Amino acid sequence: MRTLTLLFLLMTLFSCEKRVPTISKSSEGDKLQREGVELLQKNNIESYSKLQEALIYYIKEKDSSKISKTLIVQSIAQNYTGDVIGSEETLVEALKYMKKGDESYYSVFGSLGNLKYDQKDYIEAEEWFSKALTEKIDDFDERVNLMNNLSVSKYRQGKYDSALEILQQINQSKVKKDNLKNRINENILFIKWLKNKNNSIEKEIEELLKHKIQTDDFWGVNTSYSHLAEINQIKNPEKSLFYAKKMLENAIKIKSPEDRLEAMERILLVNPSNPKENFNSYKKLSDSIQKSRNNYRKSFAYIKYDSEKKEIDNQRLRNDKIENQNSILRLYIGTAILIVIIIIIIVLYRRRQLKLKQEKELEVKNTQLKMSKKVHDVVANGLYHMMIDVQNNPEMDKTKILNDIEKMYEESRDISHENIAEKDFAPRFINMITSYSSEEQRVLPVSYKESIWENIPYNTQLELYYIIREILVNMKKHSKAKLASVKFEKNDKNLIIRYTDNGVGIADLEQQKGTGIHNTENRIESIGGDITFEKNPTGGLIIEITIPIQSKYV
Repeated sequence: MRTLTLLFLLMTLFSCEKRVPTISKSSEGDKLQREGVELLQKNNIESYSKLQEALIYYIKEKDSSKISKTLIVQSIAQNYTGDVIGSEETLVEALKYMKKGDESYYSVFGSLGNLKYDQKDYIEAEEWFSKALTEKIDDFDERVNLMNNLSVSKYRQGKYDSALEILQQINQSKVKKDNLKNRINENILFIKWLKNKNNSIEKEIEELLKHKIQTDDFWGVNTSYSHLAEINQIKNPEKSLFYAKKMLENAIKIKSPEDRLEAMERILLVNPSNPKENFNSYKKLSDSIQKSRNNYRKSFAYIKYDSEKKEIDNQRLRNDKIENQNSILRLYIGTAILIVIIIIIIVLYRRRQLKLKQEKELEVKNTQLKMSKKVHDVVANGLYHMMIDVQNNPEMDKTKILNDIEKMYEESRDISHENIAEKDFAPRFINMITSYSSEEQRVLPVSYKESIWENIPYNTQLELYYIIREILVNMKKHSKAKLASVKFEKNDKNLIIRYTDNGVGIADLEQQKGTGIHNTENRIESIGGDITFEKNPTGGLIIEITIPIQSKYV
């Protein structure tokens, strides 16, 4: 199973290379990689070493595709020598550099399944083979090979029905390779025998064995010898011994130490003669194989360590040279930076002095603007409001007029001082609105309640007083409206005041904004609110003011 899986993996890797042109085919890394591939099986140590040198080049170039493919070939070299654990570690490292959708993904998963199978970890082998089969596999034979391996890992766990179902669903008419067909058919027969050992399958397996010998499928021949030895182990020990010896003979021929061990195990089970000699031969071979694997594993580890150490030493030398050059460069840069810092300090100092001067001038100007705005809001609009009030109420009490004048006088006198909350603000606010109502122009407050000012700071209340008065003054001066309304809404988040009239509106808002509208917008901004102007669909103007109750300004 191992050899066929590795063959599929190599075919996948180099078919990908043909379809995807490399960036630098003549590079030293590519040359070393090709040499390493050519040495596979001939000299796996030398092959691994060449591939390790190629890796150094690819790591410098940060070419993840070539890094992963080189690691995969390294794992194949390790697997050929029996270094199963090392091969597995290398494949896992290769997976870190691979991207989802890489054509060799499924082959790597299949190889990991094969390695786990060799370690007799059949549960994890099943998981890897299943994972491989979820990937896109264009070649039908490769998919069938993985299905066969999945089936074998299942029957090793005693899952005979599940293993048999996988093999029986394969359409063998599409399978191109004869040796793969033979494996499938023999596994189907063997699983049926495992389910019911009264099944007679020996002749059919012997026919498959003849076909394998004719097609030089010597790895497949050993599988048949193993199955025939196991089938005859109880009922015909002599025949079992015959096939076990044939398996040993073939294993020596194809240089498969694992098959030699299995053959010797089977000989020990059915050959009562010379048990001590046979056991000693088995142990000697087992120790020799383990020693060989350990030696290979040490050699691979040393090659990797030596390669990485050389690269670290070379990098250290390069770093030392660069550090010397950088020391000189830092000296020049440090001097230049010092000069630049001195220049910057001088420039910043002068700019700071200029900025302080400009800030003082701006502060004076803003104070003047602020005072001008307050004079406009308090005095100009106050006088106009009184005029409107007197005009709309010709029978107004003289005392009320004097009180209003006194109130305006106090506001103008305290124009630069902080506002102090007044107790009668709520009725004063509604009285201000209704005072603009006359027989010719009706101004209607809607949904106004004194409780609407709860949780609204006094400075916000006063600003809204001036804003609404500004709007009503403009209405009186310019709108020619017959009807206007001021609607109040309040929820947990906002206070909303919506003014609507049926006057002439504003034809071009941006060009016709006067001091009053600018003041209104500035006041709204100062208390963190928002104001919008829009045309009334039925004619006139709509102004909506939104004040956030939880605003940082209130």
